[in-house]
Amino acid sequence: MIEPETETEEARRWLQSVLQLMGLPDGIQLTPAPNDPASLPWLEIREDGLTSAHKELLLAREGEALDALQFLLNTTMHLQSDHKQAYTVELAGYRHKRHQQLSEMAWEAAAAVRSSGQEFVFGALSAAERRQIHMLLQEEPDLATYSRGKEPERRLVVRPRTDEDDTPGADE
Repeated sequence: MIEPETETEEARRWLQSVLQLMGLPDGIQLTPAPNDPASLPWLEIREDGLTSAHKELLLAREGEALDALQFLLNTTMHLQSDHKQAYTVELAGYRHKRHQQLSEMAWEAAAAVRSSGQEFVFGALSAAERRQIHMLLQEEPDLATYSRGKEPERRLVVRPRTDEDDTPGADE
């Protein structure tokens, strides 16, 4: 098992080795998480040295390759450690921008549910994106969130909270 204080450096080295195997240049820097400096630092792929083709490879199809790298990194690190916090892999501000988009989508869905009294079902989102919206809305006393279905058709649902809901927040 990896000690928690060296786990972040091990995660950085793992990601760097995978990027090198993909033929991408060196360059992973640790940056503070933008909305929670107390959480794990983000592993940011440095843009200097990347070509536009490299960036497109990682960010195409709504960041699918970046999501896959992040998933593999977290799975690998969780197998090697009892420390279960999730790492975020960032490139060119993509995660930060996407987090802002998801936040706007979450609050628009909350407003729609409150005004209509009906559930709101999001379109396709990655597990990490569904989790972000769960976390954004978990403290809302009048709303409940849950995920419905199986991948790749799994969807996030926001609905009015009922008396049967035990606790606010995510249940994914």
